[in-house]
Amino acid sequence: MSNKVVVIYSGGMDSYTVLNRAIKDGKEVHALTFNYGQRHVKEIDVASAVCKRLNVPHQVIDIRAINALLAGSSLTDDIEIPEGHYEEQSMMSTVVPNRNMVLLSLAIAYAVSMKAEAVYYGAHSGDHAIYPDCRPEFVHKMNEVSLLANYEPVAIVTPYLNNSKIEILTDGLSMGLDYSETWTCYNGREKACGKCGACVERLEAFTENKATDPLSYEA
Repeated sequence: MSNKVVVIYSGGMDSYTVLNRAIKDGKEVHALTFNYGQRHVKEIDVASAVCKRLNVPHQVIDIRAINALLAGSSLTDDIEIPEGHYEEQSMMSTVVPNRNMVLLSLAIAYAVSMKAEAVYYGAHSGDHAIYPDCRPEFVHKMNEVSLLANYEPVAIVTPYLNNSKIEILTDGLSMGLDYSETWTCYNGREKACGKCGACVERLEAFTENKATDPLSYEA
């Protein structure tokens, strides 16, 4: 049985925790990062630096050409990033149409080509309200399809599917992870904005864990 896995690694705190969880669980990790034209492209540089430090094989794939088909998201279009919590309806503007199905399909193909047993990604319960492609129903169905779609079955693994970002951070801190090696803010500026949904949820997770976020914030 192969011990090789592909981790979809954005450079954010969730996928950073997933990456390190897979390593800690003894997997042979290959990281895959997508440049899909996200305005917070800074996360890709962060991901590359982490993989270099950990000596994890890392592929950065430029799929920006598909943006001609994926209009209407504030993460990729010239639309203002909303402020507030993920559970607010305003955050729906950050949905990139069918993003995780596209990224998972590419990651599964990569896994098949390198004879990996699974694709890991960081879906969690905090995303369920806004992002349909992070909900358990989607993950379970995609896993069923992935196991059928190729001669060599590839499982989709979501270690934190039923956990909150607070609980993800708790696990990461228990592993001694340094979250200064992550980027969460949807605004790709020098400092994190502290106001977008990604920042609000991140700061909430640190507060609930009685820990200090090592990132610098504008506000």
